[in-house]
Amino acid sequence: MTSDSEKPLAGRIALVTGATRGIGEAIALGLAQAGAHVVAVGRTQGALEALDDAILTATGEHATLVPLDLREPDGLDQLGAALYERYGKLDVLVGAAGVLGALTPVGHLDPKGWDMIMATNLTANWRLIRSMDPLLRRAEAGRAIFLTSSLAKTHRAFWGGYAASKAGLEAVVGCYDDEMENTTVRAVCVDPGAMRTRMRAGAFPGEDPQTVPAPDTLVPLIVDLARPDRVPPKGVVRFKERGQEAASIG
Repeated sequence: MTSDSEKPLAGRIALVTGATRGIGEAIALGLAQAGAHVVAVGRTQGALEALDDAILTATGEHATLVPLDLREPDGLDQLGAALYERYGKLDVLVGAAGVLGALTPVGHLDPKGWDMIMATNLTANWRLIRSMDPLLRRAEAGRAIFLTSSLAKTHRAFWGGYAASKAGLEAVVGCYDDEMENTTVRAVCVDPGAMRTRMRAGAFPGEDPQTVPAPDTLVPLIVDLARPDRVPPKGVVRFKERGQEAASIG
């Protein structure tokens, strides 16, 4: 096996939000193992340091840790400026942060709960694109990857806030990708399906967690989508359809 195949993201800078738990944590570690320098964004300093310890153990390299609440609007703009000063580019952006919100009839959602869901799942990701777009354009092959859900289209009862936020995210990311047609930047949404996460446990408390995949099973697909030598497909990439293929290729 060649070093390129072992480290397909060597020399790349990868920003991961929601990096301190669940899918985001698995992706951050996986991108680091694929050779990227990870800029990990999370709300809790202690959890970020635990992630850094795991990355250091696995790779011998530290991550860059950014304690930040994505709902603080100025923070993302400041982060973009700081990354420009330090690296001058961003190769990979992964928006993995998200909240479930209340599972309740649409008419029972309170305004504060609605605003919190939209601020985290939709507005923060738009601001990420807005702030990181100049850096992605300066990369050899910028890749912006965001996590979505099948609920964006299936419209199940009691999931109105979460589903609306993911439908909006898919629209924003799809428009951004189309705008990037004449550049080397590509943007895509990934539907991981059911994953063994705290969010999943909160939504389905009676489910046996061992019956759904662990978050690290998604990593080969994310690494494949982040590679500069491969062009991501258009639209929403579904783990159930592409996950095994990515694992066998990677």
